[in-house]
Amino acid sequence: MRIGVLTAGGDCPGLNAVIRSVVHRAVADRGDEVIGFEDGYKGLLDGRYRELDLNSVGGILARGGTILGSARLERGRLAEACAGGEELLGRLGIDALIPIGGEGTLTAANMLSQAGLPVVGVPKTIDNDISATDRTFGFDTAVGVATEAMDRLKTTAESHQRVMVVEVMGRHAGWIALEAGMAGGAHGICLPERPFQVDALSKMVEERFARGKKFAVICVAEGARPAEGTMAYEKGVIDQYGHERFTGIGNRLARELEDRLGKEARPVILGHVQRGGTPTAYDRVLATRFGWHAVEAAHRGDFGMMTALRGTDIVMEPLADATRELKTVPQARMDETEAVF
Repeated sequence: MRIGVLTAGGDCPGLNAVIRSVVHRAVADRGDEVIGFEDGYKGLLDGRYRELDLNSVGGILARGGTILGSARLERGRLAEACAGGEELLGRLGIDALIPIGGEGTLTAANMLSQAGLPVVGVPKTIDNDISATDRTFGFDTAVGVATEAMDRLKTTAESHQRVMVVEVMGRHAGWIALEAGMAGGAHGICLPERPFQVDALSKMVEERFARGKKFAVICVAEGARPAEGTMAYEKGVIDQYGHERFTGIGNRLARELEDRLGKEARPVILGHVQRGGTPTAYDRVLATRFGWHAVEAAHRGDFGMMTALRGTDIVMEPLADATRELKTVPQARMDETEAVF
């Protein structure tokens, strides 16, 4: 069997672990040939790829990013490719395609599958917002990075009697803010799932200072929004890939709190540091298991499916279910969080 693999969308820790696992299972155990398309779907459509053998994936298990590169692709180009799916398949000469990515990547994978290409998807997103799987690799690493940042910021915030507003990733789902905020002992958490009340945050900080706790750390997801009419806020524009460009809620909230409280408030935007670096042990294991099961699914002919974690088991779920709805933070988890403030 000739298997093609690609990584698309935003990078995250664990991508190389999947690539390595696919090559080890396919080449060493199954006697397959594996090729890696460069820069995501762009490499697929342009026919840019390289052979992947055991030597080419040596030493990449703990390496962040992706050795294949990644890029976003305009939906129009992909639609054109789907229209000529059989021609594309014949030109590439592959028996299976394993795309590794998040919501956009898996949406594209489903389009290619419906066009007749033999596709087995592997879910990836640090936001952990794909509903068809309990967990995605990269999330654990991102939560750990954000938690460590808040641990460090607490000491400097306390030393200088400051309010620290830590902005983490999470466009439409606040899982990173939720878990990192809880683990890091944040004094307030703002999620995209529910507009936050600026008055309540201001009151919380005032009460802390009144009790002698003259600092506060607030964890806010990048997609969080204030309750309507409570704070000036502008929506971002939609880019060519259909994603909203956020206007910097961390900066805006820090300024608002400083104006209201008369106390120094500093924004800390973690940004892409959450995506980079060495994956945690959990993410390496999950990514490795996903890669192994993707190869097995290809040999069974389970196309149009993706790997998923259910409990502690790896199962196969339809690609069509992967992006049907985002997995957002439920009310019960928000209630748990509020109980510790």
